[in-house]
Amino acid sequence: MDFSSKLLENAVNEVSRLPGIGKRTALRLVLFLLKQPKENTTYLAEALQKLRTEVKTCKKCHNISDTDFCEICSNLNRDSKTICVVEDIRDVMAIESTAQYRGLYHVLGGKISPIEGVGPQNLTIDSLVEKVKKGEVKELIFALSSTMEGDTTNFYIYKQIEEFGITTSTIARGISVGDELEYADEVTLGRSILHRIPFEQSFQK
Repeated sequence: MDFSSKLLENAVNEVSRLPGIGKRTALRLVLFLLKQPKENTTYLAEALQKLRTEVKTCKKCHNISDTDFCEICSNLNRDSKTICVVEDIRDVMAIESTAQYRGLYHVLGGKISPIEGVGPQNLTIDSLVEKVKKGEVKELIFALSSTMEGDTTNFYIYKQIEEFGITTSTIARGISVGDELEYADEVTLGRSILHRIPFEQSFQK
């Protein structure tokens, strides 16, 4: 792809680094921005800059937040004793969109995957186990995707907290095996939360 401007080429190269964005799509986006009023591009640049420099991670649940504690953890109307364990922020957003869950979350930051070099130490599992040890949890809901990595992560956490005798459950399999939560429709995901089952039943025959 030949460029008449080095500045244009640099912008296209940077935009094409984004997931799912090829060079042609990046060029189309950059040319679109060039046609917009300058202040629109400035607002976008400022928003991205603030995102990188000011965004925080909630000290309680590890969700993305503007403050030390996210709005969900700070909401006194939420059930602070029920914790839904998810992989990342996209899963929090998916579950919240169902309006069927009123507890808190714990964002792991991924799933155990030896092939990809991700072990328990790379996730926020220790802080989750610490919450259980301190008696802050009455029910733990496993809401990871129903993949081998998701099931492995669920089972690992379960074994870490099994001795503390809290209720453990997993979302009902209204979500197809292998599916990611973020792609599930709101009705199906909402029902999966409402009709969750004891975790022990998810792996016992």
